Amino acid sequence: MGPQSPALRHRIMAGYIGNVVEWYDFALYGYLAGVIAPVFFPDDAPIAGLIATYGIFAAGFIMRPFGAAAFGWFGDKYGRARTMQISVTMMALPTLLLGLLPNYQQVGILAPILLVLVRLLQGVSVGGEFSSSVTYLVETAPEGQRGVTGSWANVGSMSGSLLGVGAAALVTNLFAPSALESWAWRLPFLGGAILGATAIWLRRNLHKSRRFELHHASRADTSPLMEAFTTNRRETLLALAFAASYGTCYYVAFVYLPEWLAGLGLMARGTALAINTCMTIVLIPLMPLAAIVGDRWLTRRTWIALAMFLLGLAAWPLHYWMLASSGSLISVVAAHAVSFLLIAVPLSSAPALFAEMFPERDRLSGYSVAFNIGVGVFGGLTPMIVTSLISITGIDTVPSIYLTAAAFIAVIALALTPDHSRGPLR
Repeated sequence: MGPQSPALRHRIMAGYIGNVVEWYDFALYGYLAGVIAPVFFPDDAPIAGLIATYGIFAAGFIMRPFGAAAFGWFGDKYGRARTMQISVTMMALPTLLLGLLPNYQQVGILAPILLVLVRLLQGVSVGGEFSSSVTYLVETAPEGQRGVTGSWANVGSMSGSLLGVGAAALVTNLFAPSALESWAWRLPFLGGAILGATAIWLRRNLHKSRRFELHHASRADTSPLMEAFTTNRRETLLALAFAASYGTCYYVAFVYLPEWLAGLGLMARGTALAINTCMTIVLIPLMPLAAIVGDRWLTRRTWIALAMFLLGLAAWPLHYWMLASSGSLISVVAAHAVSFLLIAVPLSSAPALFAEMFPERDRLSGYSVAFNIGVGVFGGLTPMIVTSLISITGIDTVPSIYLTAAAFIAVIALALTPDHSRGPLR
């Protein structure tokens, strides 16, 4: 990759830290949900339960695409750097508020309403943070380093997830259950606010993308969001198909696999999660290295398609091996290792691929909407879908079949996508 200038290191760190904040909060809330729920949604308050059900649904499945559209339009109109400053502020502030919110006993039904409003605000910011930072990183990357520079957004996502799980585990083990439920659960969120303040500080002096400034001076007075669905409809649909497919593969391997092992009684959930976490730690430094392959040796589209094809071929044998061996340690570690190594390729190189698919005038709009609907909605529904399919069919290897289908759809979408990894950004 070569030596980095201070300006490039600053841009990479600014893109990295925002995704750390985003996924830190995501993992933290998920890990502590069982502790938080009784504080805001007590069992004897059915209305609060309804607010929880529909509010969390809205935060995950409605606000994220809405945020993608809003931030995409804003970023294409007014600049990537300004968008990144707003998105990270909209993540840091709710994290702080979540640590300070009053509980149900103090303010009654207002407590769950406030919590859901905070989560809705975060849902909007999540829809804009990742794609905004990737677009900025790719547009300001040195020649021949778009893949490795863009990969730092996902390095931030993975690092944030691990940090969030670690913070939740720390307070869970340090404090007695009564203290944890009373006040200690708030500490990691307050700590996350400090992390968010650091991200805001790092982004305070980001220079504008030179490419955006040149484009903005001559842009027509048209909606970039409209252009993504009209002039560049083909690129948006292909990006959506690929995002949904690779998001599905990610959720099966990274999120659902430990649950599948535990649900079938093949391995204790704690052991499966420990293996999953260890493999994630190994994966993080591999992502920039995998991105270098797409920058230097294989074209980005070919590199990702090859990895997805191999993942589709390996999925069923790996799941069957785990099932036939009754969840032996060797089979589970091997399944995680193969799956994680192959998915490291799209995790590292797909950010640049997405950015390269769209022209300057609607790059962030098209990317944001396609990515957040594909990965956020289709990918996010994966655990529920495969669980239902196992129940309906009685076939325990359904997750692998579903993953294989998704991987091959990704290959088809990539085959129809022009490769721009060796040329200038449009």
